[in-house]
Amino acid sequence: MTDHLWSFSAESGHLAGTDLTGWRVEAADGHIGKVDKHSDEVDDSYLVVDTGVWIFGKEVLIPARAVTRVDLEEQTLHLALSKEQVKDSPEFVSDKHLADRQYREEIGQYYRMSWPFGGGVGGL
Repeated sequence: MTDHLWSFSAESGHLAGTDLTGWRVEAADGHIGKVDKHSDEVDDSYLVVDTGVWIFGKEVLIPARAVTRVDLEEQTLHLALSKEQVKDSPEFVSDKHLADRQYREEIGQYYRMSWPFGGGVGGL
């Protein structure tokens, strides 16, 4: 089964090449932070969200598939995740992110298990 966790959905409205740095991030139940870093690479798209003081400045890695809507006018990304799911997500560790496949797999596993659509992302 192909894992599309690390790709934006066509329905999200994301335009490849758009600089999302600094954009507002809204969880399904309210504001969660801002985009600190992001990637648009095919099958390797993600957001690093700075949650600010909400959860003590934790940066989290969020797969692109979690983005349900991109509001270009308001420069806001809407997620299919709740604040609690974001809060509980693994912290972004920049030293491990690109070099450690196991770290990336652990993050993917967290999102597959906590996905809001029927217990997993399956083939999404």
